Amino acid sequence: MGESEAIRELESLISEQVNPRTVNVDRMSVEEILRVINDEDKKVAHAVEKEIPNIAKAVRAIVRALRSGGRVIYVGAGTSGRLGIVDRAELISTFGMDRSRVIAVLAGGTRAVFGPSEMAEDSEENGIKAMRRHKVGPRDVVVGISASGRTPYVVGALKEARRRGAITVALTVNPNARIARYADIVICPVVGPEVIMGSTRMKAGTAQKMVLTMMSTAAMIKLGRVKGNLMISLLPISTKLRERAKRIVSMLAGVDYETAARCLEASGYDVRAAVVMARTGASYEEAVGALRRAGGDIAKAAELLAPPSTSSTRCSRGSSL
Repeated sequence: MGESEAIRELESLISEQVNPRTVNVDRMSVEEILRVINDEDKKVAHAVEKEIPNIAKAVRAIVRALRSGGRVIYVGAGTSGRLGIVDRAELISTFGMDRSRVIAVLAGGTRAVFGPSEMAEDSEENGIKAMRRHKVGPRDVVVGISASGRTPYVVGALKEARRRGAITVALTVNPNARIARYADIVICPVVGPEVIMGSTRMKAGTAQKMVLTMMSTAAMIKLGRVKGNLMISLLPISTKLRERAKRIVSMLAGVDYETAARCLEASGYDVRAAVVMARTGASYEEAVGALRRAGGDIAKAAELLAPPSTSSTRCSRGSSL
């Protein structure tokens, strides 16, 4: 693509248009600037709402991939790529996802997380190489994230992922985006021109974050990593998360906080097993076995085990646990 053609393409993007509401933003008071940003941000949720049917398609594809042993691979550059990294990190801690099953690929690598990485996003070939390096295959879902929809690195990655048989998803804010040509599913919330022309870390970034959060959360729910609206697969990697785990076990098992804590300690902070142990008085090994037979369903696992004779024996430190 020649320079003049690239400029014309850039000028045609909605995200690169001048927002008529903010042409005098540099003359506004602080409060006026904040209000106009807030007013523009209010448009994001409505734009995302229109894309729910396409987001649902992506969720179903992700659930199928993860159930069949495949992976979800986010690919992006700049803010878009960093949002993929954030979503991956949250899936690991919040839903206990295996690190090898959710991957985030950022143009420029680790150094691009903390600042710009010169020209890293401008190579289709590097995007192709990234898909080859991760051995993308037919069981995988590759989500290309690009606000402009024209980032060469993401274009190359989606091209190669599709060639290798993966399901490809394009997440952009510009209709008729180039990455849409290589996507089985296109998610495009049209949020309009940014407050600052072309600053897609603003509304575009907010829309992308919303879509990624909706998509991955819905997938985790359908994969059984949520009971009711409680996160039963969280990783207890901090004091806050350990305390949350205790509360979840207490609520699901109908036991006091101290019993919940004992069960979690006896189970190595396995929330599902701790709930079954608290409900039935079973050992950790028995709870794990029941969960395996019940396909991870807490209620079914508890039904497979005899109820406790007395609540005082639940999760006893002196038991065979």
